[in-house]
Amino acid sequence: MSSPDDSVAFGAPGIEPRWTSSAKEGVGTAYHTSCRVWFTLSHGIVNEIYYPHVDKPNTRDFQFLISDGETFCHEEKRDLNHEIEYPERDCLFYRLTNSEPSGRYRLVKDVLTDPHRSVLLVHTKLEVFDESLRGKLRLYALLAPHLAGFGAGNSGSCTEIGGNKLLHAQRQNVHLLMACSSGFSQRSVGYVGFSDGWQDLMDNFKMDWEFRTAPNGNIALTGEIDLPETNEFTIAVAFGRSYQSAATKLFQSLAEPFQSNREGYVRQWQRAVINPEFDFSSDTSDGGGEYRLSRCVLLAHEDKVFQGALVASMSIPWGEVKGDLDLGGYHLVWTRDLVQSATALLATGQTGTPLRALIWLAAIQRPDGSFPQNSWIDGTAYWSGLQLDQVALPILLAWRLHKHDALGLFDPRAIIVRAAARLILRAPVTAQERWEENSGYSPSTLAVVIAALACAADWARETGHTDASDFVFAYVDWLSAHLEEWTVTTKGELVEGISRHYIRINPTDPNAPDPHADPNTQMIQIANGGGLHPARNIVGGDFLHLVRYGIRAPDDPLVCNSIKVIDRVLKHDLPQGPGWRRYNHDGYGQRDDGSAYDGTGVGRCWPILTGERGHYELAAGRDPKPFITTIEDFSNQGGMLTEQVWDGPDLPHARMKRGCPTGAAMPLCWSHAEYVSLVRSRHDGVCFHRVDPAYQRYVVNPVPNRFEIWTLRHPMRRISRGKILRIIVAEEASITWSTDNWQRTNESQTIQQENLSLWFVDFPTAEWPVGSVFVFTIFWKRDQRWENRNWQVTVV
Repeated sequence: MSSPDDSVAFGAPGIEPRWTSSAKEGVGTAYHTSCRVWFTLSHGIVNEIYYPHVDKPNTRDFQFLISDGETFCHEEKRDLNHEIEYPERDCLFYRLTNSEPSGRYRLVKDVLTDPHRSVLLVHTKLEVFDESLRGKLRLYALLAPHLAGFGAGNSGSCTEIGGNKLLHAQRQNVHLLMACSSGFSQRSVGYVGFSDGWQDLMDNFKMDWEFRTAPNGNIALTGEIDLPETNEFTIAVAFGRSYQSAATKLFQSLAEPFQSNREGYVRQWQRAVINPEFDFSSDTSDGGGEYRLSRCVLLAHEDKVFQGALVASMSIPWGEVKGDLDLGGYHLVWTRDLVQSATALLATGQTGTPLRALIWLAAIQRPDGSFPQNSWIDGTAYWSGLQLDQVALPILLAWRLHKHDALGLFDPRAIIVRAAARLILRAPVTAQERWEENSGYSPSTLAVVIAALACAADWARETGHTDASDFVFAYVDWLSAHLEEWTVTTKGELVEGISRHYIRINPTDPNAPDPHADPNTQMIQIANGGGLHPARNIVGGDFLHLVRYGIRAPDDPLVCNSIKVIDRVLKHDLPQGPGWRRYNHDGYGQRDDGSAYDGTGVGRCWPILTGERGHYELAAGRDPKPFITTIEDFSNQGGMLTEQVWDGPDLPHARMKRGCPTGAAMPLCWSHAEYVSLVRSRHDGVCFHRVDPAYQRYVVNPVPNRFEIWTLRHPMRRISRGKILRIIVAEEASITWSTDNWQRTNESQTIQQENLSLWFVDFPTAEWPVGSVFVFTIFWKRDQRWENRNWQVTVV
């Protein structure tokens, strides 16, 4: 029985909203900036539609329900078999074919956006093969709005404009309008779990409800397609800041033939990405398909208003168990992921997006030189951690753009100087390493910091600032000289016969770091329920960054031994090839029973790590092609690369298949970037990430370290006799000191390193006897204030 035309749906506010699976098979958007809609695909349907920015999802999913009105109602994502194709090369344009398992009918959907408007277009054809179903099948469009990033608080209504029947959803100042080129014969809006179209149709396979409004809840929009004789039609979903704006875009899109929109969409992409000079198909195993697709995927993750801001992924890991409280998902900007994406695009010959990324980073850099742990695309910080690799990576990006003569008129000096000064004052201990879980001395973080500062020093020398160059190189030499002391255990117990190897991280308190933390005795608390363990027995592949950036030789015996350890502890031989976990006892990943990560779980293999190992193999003189092939084989049917792959036995009930994606983020831009970089590296015969100033200084012609560095952040307590003790502070000071327990008092004035706005003073120790103690305090000149404490450094 139909409800009255002006009726309000029952069941408000609906069930608690959830997001949807992170296992995307496709992502897309028009290349042009005037279209501010992005979409994701999985299980044969559209999932999130982002608008007006790439960090703001507005839908949970959009699919069709198919019914004969008597015996069944099929849900597209659950009941049909799915295929995904790319009808055009070098373009994020998709054809989804969803077939009824017994072959009675299928839906063929071409999915793209209007090339110039914020409208999603799904051109659909129903093909019926079972004669008994001809003329009987009915299609219902079902869309779940999550406007402005929230499933709660959405309002829906049935509206009309000029005789055209529409479905409307609104939350705050975001409006969504859905229409069908052939029209809707019935419409309804309802609350999810109670009065929505799915509940209605699954009851008796007919659409009985026609609710006109559903205010303020978790809602769904349902429209029965008025099928034309051809069984072909186009669904349009338009977005705007007002009802009128959305409606205008909607009708302007539908006024043009779908074929015309398709041609414009494809032409934009192909014009933007085809560059024969950077076609590395011969370095892949699939004819370059995954390489070309990865380039498009990376480009698609850039925002169109805040240009240069690339989010990490248009997905929410394990979204099916995440609700409105998980605002960020992975559609946030991490400096680390952003620089990985921009660097990979640079490797493909793209220079516009990498330069915009650097300028965007310059705009959000804080006065102290740091960057947010992650942020929205407008630069607003989301989490509050400090990661030194994310302070360093923009320097690397600037240096690479400089080396590729791709900076244009942009001068990155300010961003480099601020970041370099911050690193010198804060290193070597990071408050969070690259996995964002522990503080301490991290091999990967230190590798990035050393590489970045070596770039800064090299650039300073190139521009005639030799004093600044020497100052920074002295600091970098000190970091390099202490790498093994800080990050290598001599009492490892994981592999018999190998007691000396790199560890994942040597932990220490980020607020008061121990400058002499012992890797052999420190204990580490593993995040995500991983437990408390001796740090010497927790290993990861992070040390491979030392080879990747050219700081240690690939045949360094310590590197080789560490590889043997991680291969024994972390490597999994999967059907596609080798995979590695991040570290032992990792708890971030799909649980053993196949259920979603919920704060605890089991860390699985990451395709990124297969790529990092491929880069190592290239540096070691071996062909990385097998690793390129493995990553290609890790991709799903749509070519998307995941954050993690399942490395346990097949679990059909949980849809977990060995070597295939888990419920973690997919696509992950970092995975696509690592793959693209590896392809380029193989083509060049050298790692694209290698920093030659570091490689020449620490591998080819190793430079001895002359200094020991003391900072307030890292107040070392001992120094080897003969080294120069350099005290570095952030502002002008005088150092009052003694080497005879204050029997005689000395005063030294700090010298300004003008380019970096740092102050320092040097104390040669060659004539100080072993066992002598250098005691000092600091007087800050600007504030006319003494530090009310003494420090001491023992000569050993």
